[in-house]
Amino acid sequence: MAVDNIRDRYQAAGHDHLFTFWSTLEESERKSLSRQLETLDVDRVNRIYKKAIASEKEAATDPEPIEPLPVEACESIVNDSPSEKTWSSQGLQAIARGEVGVLLMAGGQGTRLGSSAPKGCYDIGLPSHKSLFQYQAERIARLQVVAEKECNKAAGSVVVPWYVMTSGPTRRETEAFFTKNKFFGLSSKNVVFFEQGTLPCLTAEGKIMLENTSRIAVAPDGNGGLYAATRTPLSESSNSTVLSDLTDRGILYVHAYCVDNCLVKVADPVFLGYCISKQADCAAKVVPKASSSEAVGVVARRGEKFSVVEYSEISKEQAELRNAKTGELAFNAANIANHFYTTSYLKSVKSFEDDLAFHIARKKIPTVDLKTGKAIKPSEPNGMKLELFVFDVFPFTKRFAVLEVARNEEFSPLKNAPGSGADNPETSRRDLLAQHKRFLERAGAQVKGGVEIELSPCVSYAGEGLEFVKGKTFTKSGYVENPEELDALF
Repeated sequence: MAVDNIRDRYQAAGHDHLFTFWSTLEESERKSLSRQLETLDVDRVNRIYKKAIASEKEAATDPEPIEPLPVEACESIVNDSPSEKTWSSQGLQAIARGEVGVLLMAGGQGTRLGSSAPKGCYDIGLPSHKSLFQYQAERIARLQVVAEKECNKAAGSVVVPWYVMTSGPTRRETEAFFTKNKFFGLSSKNVVFFEQGTLPCLTAEGKIMLENTSRIAVAPDGNGGLYAATRTPLSESSNSTVLSDLTDRGILYVHAYCVDNCLVKVADPVFLGYCISKQADCAAKVVPKASSSEAVGVVARRGEKFSVVEYSEISKEQAELRNAKTGELAFNAANIANHFYTTSYLKSVKSFEDDLAFHIARKKIPTVDLKTGKAIKPSEPNGMKLELFVFDVFPFTKRFAVLEVARNEEFSPLKNAPGSGADNPETSRRDLLAQHKRFLERAGAQVKGGVEIELSPCVSYAGEGLEFVKGKTFTKSGYVENPEELDALF
């Protein structure tokens, strides 16, 4: 598109200030800025800004009532639901039929952990020193084998494709990490990388900000950007998208989760089977809150619709409210960013995406003085970043379901630096090794005090396949890559 046409478009949208320094730019800088401006849908940015401001004002002046999740809206497997085996079987059958895909949100860097690498590359200190990416890849590999055995399929015939959402800063390094590690045993054709989108940073008045004289200031559009990202071409040379790939493969159901949970059951057949049996379009997996004061969002009702309510939106009295029948906290369904979708539902998001209100985060954004061209490093918030959250689609879901699972089996987030006390590499390591100990004990073995045994996901996905240890006592610590290696730890 000619520069004059781009300028006219931005002038009509109220953003012609982005050309303030055009006459002073080098040719290479002009080309870079024009490419950035040409690919940006400036009218969409204006719509997003107006909707976000209006929604923020409405929430402040006329908030919808917040109510606990109705008891009948959620089922639980915390205390061994009799339906768990049935759901697991249904899920494994769907996997064996090639109807299940996995969507991983992995755009973040390990900045809080003291690492500039993608968070999925992080080693939490296990004996094996496997990364989060490797653990999740090997769970997929093991689950494919489990589904083959359960459903009498030929070895190597079951495939669960893995769609890995990166971000601009992490895509190249993530792909290089997978390539270097030979995709952790998975076929590269079944691992699809795609990229989370960005949005311009805006002033309080909704004007697009410049990072410098020749570049717009941008920021990731939040984990809810995955919906638009699934419609975006996978590369400049391809028209294929995540949604088209799901369709081409015949994928009907998608499990989505965040990379920073070392206990995540990737493509969990129980969750899949539960959602399929409920004919859910979209669903959330939750864990009971650790306490009434835990700083975590909860799945609840906002007005007439399902929603995730942030802890800051709930009063102390509401947080401490208990269900008269169960004695549990009324607002107890802690959101863990672990979701189910049908492929048809993911395709439908585009139809109501303009109704989704982005969230405003007021930040200190490095920019440039439009009068002098000098760099500005603000000491106070001077602009806003706009984010959509993955759960923002919940209120638009016709058939929504919630499954409560045990925290110690499925949720140990990696958020904070080593030595910080909570949700850090040490707690992740502790929780994963404690789970492996339970796997062995449930199979009938004893594990001596102080003994730590790490079981590769290739050995067991969720405790299955360990029947041969019944009656054994483990006295030595170690890492086990295949079942036979357990013999050395008796």
